[in-house]
Amino acid sequence: MALPDEPTRTTFTPREIVGELDRYIVGQTAAKRSVAIALRNRWRRQLVSEDLREEIYPKNIIMIGPTGVGKTEIARRLAKLSQAPFVKVEASKFTEVGYVGRDVESMIRDLVEAAISLVREEETEKVRARAASMAEDRLVEILSGNAPPSARQPPFGFTPPPPSAPRLSDSEREKLRSQLRAGTLDDQYIEIDVSETGVTFLRNFSGQGMEEIGVNLQDLFKNMPGFNKTRKRKAKVPEALKLLTDEESAKLVDVDRINRDALRRAETAGIVFIDEIDKIASREGPRAGPDVSREGVQRDILPIVEGSTVNTKYGSVKTDHMLFIAAGAFHVSKPSDLIPELQGRFPIRVELEPLTGADLVRILREPRNSLIRQYTALLATEGINLQFTEDAIQEIAATAELVNERTQNIGARRLHTILERLLDDVSFSASEMANKAVRIDGPYVRERLSEIVKDEDLSRYIL
Repeated sequence: MALPDEPTRTTFTPREIVGELDRYIVGQTAAKRSVAIALRNRWRRQLVSEDLREEIYPKNIIMIGPTGVGKTEIARRLAKLSQAPFVKVEASKFTEVGYVGRDVESMIRDLVEAAISLVREEETEKVRARAASMAEDRLVEILSGNAPPSARQPPFGFTPPPPSAPRLSDSEREKLRSQLRAGTLDDQYIEIDVSETGVTFLRNFSGQGMEEIGVNLQDLFKNMPGFNKTRKRKAKVPEALKLLTDEESAKLVDVDRINRDALRRAETAGIVFIDEIDKIASREGPRAGPDVSREGVQRDILPIVEGSTVNTKYGSVKTDHMLFIAAGAFHVSKPSDLIPELQGRFPIRVELEPLTGADLVRILREPRNSLIRQYTALLATEGINLQFTEDAIQEIAATAELVNERTQNIGARRLHTILERLLDDVSFSASEMANKAVRIDGPYVRERLSEIVKDEDLSRYIL
């Protein structure tokens, strides 16, 4: 059975999805399985008959666990894996009408913007080769000094258009083109016309709803005479070629098609990650003061998660088949403190486990983007050969676990502070070091961090 035209490109099985997530995130198998099933169900839904397809809604997920255990990273990697529009929002920044904050529909508008960027990037890549050829032709004309003047209309069209410039001969054109491709002109500066983006007096809009008004006014004014301006810019040949390629790519892509495909992809493949949802959960007992506002935010979020139509500058978008993933630590409150209607819209609940010392060791060693690899690559740019021994990795993980127990438990984020403190001297002196090999072992770690670990007050301040 052939797949319909569907923006969700993944054909990974749930096991393969979990395997991909394992390359970046340690542990949390239950959460990975839940998001893998949710992603696979989107693909399965497209194979169902059309009359039933609209009735199958995604099973939204709520992740429960302390900070730094991988909630956000799981959602972000899932979106990247599926080539889906993704937006992360903080529930605490939304407030009900009458309070200062953003309205909840802004999360859907942000998602549509992410979808537009995603689809535009894909469409631009398809025409990149053709745009590069056209940009090269323009650059050859500019380098020859025979480039035609800007074809833009003067303000309000009172001045007649300038005469066209003479064209180059084929031999002259090919000679300049070969020099351009050989890189012999890379150090030469040229002057090109670039488009002005935006209208100056519309750039300072802020506050609830004003961003949308500002963008819409820009779209209104940009096609009026005198507002679609260009300016002269001096740049080296490679930079000028890139700017011209981007300009030609923008001309070749079909904006209407991008908007249409982006809206469809946001509707059928969009992922909205609502973080800190526990911050808007009402506490037990009589509700008054801030709790009233928290419950109001929940009731504002409810229709978006249930399924509604949101108006955006690109058109109306339905939220019925978007996947919503909520997350929170729930230290003070619990999921049952959310209003029942909202609880019912997140039927899948996954509890993420706190990280142990063994997990921290694996986080340092296994992921493709592990901190050990990051610091090694960063210092290698200075010619430093940074080597971590096995006992050093064990000691770093043990220190991070100990500090998490004594102070606030921030999970794997503690490794960032530990390593930054550990490599402070090396990072500062790397460009001046005569010895380009630095070995980090267990005694070195203990020496650098012993005083901080001993002094609990100091560790609270520094780590």
